[in-house]
Amino acid sequence: MNSHNKQSEQLDEDLVTKVQQGDKKSFDLLVIKYQHRIIQLVNRYVKDPSEAQDVAQETFVKAYRALGGFRGESAFYTWLYRIAINTAKNYLVARTRRSSDYEVDIDDAESFENAPQLQGLETPERLLMSQEIVDTIKTAIEKLPEEMRVAFMLREFEGMSYEEIAEAMDCPVGTIRSRLFRAREAIDSKLTPLLD
Repeated sequence: MNSHNKQSEQLDEDLVTKVQQGDKKSFDLLVIKYQHRIIQLVNRYVKDPSEAQDVAQETFVKAYRALGGFRGESAFYTWLYRIAINTAKNYLVARTRRSSDYEVDIDDAESFENAPQLQGLETPERLLMSQEIVDTIKTAIEKLPEEMRVAFMLREFEGMSYEEIAEAMDCPVGTIRSRLFRAREAIDSKLTPLLD
């Protein structure tokens, strides 16, 4: 972990301690620090931006209520991510899950591992092809089983480490490795015919 992350975690720890001692303003600072990342994370589940805002808001409310029991066994933001994931899942369950509720945006799909093949393509045929690749990736991600999809999103688009994902999803690192391996295999199997 780099020193910036260490400093950031130390700052979080100090703020959390202050909140636990009754200083509400310190929690506002944590919200300001993480709200953008939490909204981005929730957006992976909840397509509608205003609904995503609501879920993010609810995440912070839940975090605030639960903070008394936070013992610092994990980094604050990992703990917060876990609450956000669960809040988003509960939200989707509550409004009856439909696969279309979950969409990866095109920027995300383009940042996927096969992206180098999409760059510098100018001809209409090539552009059409790159759009087809993006659509294929989006569809493949949407069709992954939820646990696999979440692990994949946290790794590829949030840049979280295996350990952080394991903590956020509350399971062993080995499980995360195999979920990511299977997720990539599933996506690659849909892409290979297009790229050949």
